[in-house]
Amino acid sequence: LPGTRSAHPAREEKKPLKPCCACPETKKARDACIIEKGEENCGHLIEAHKECMRALGFKI
Repeated sequence: LPGTRSAHPAREEKKPLKPCCACPETKKARDACIIEKGEENCGHLIEAHKECMRALGFKI
């Protein structure tokens, strides 16, 4: 239709990554370990996930 404008501006704003969506690989491994073995037995995976998050600029 003439006169219709797209909802997106010409230049795309880069949305900041949400913590829930960052590092899906380490998050999945960590969560599976916690469910199967309990949090106290998954320190290495929890740390790996935190390291990944920090590398992306999250403060944790």
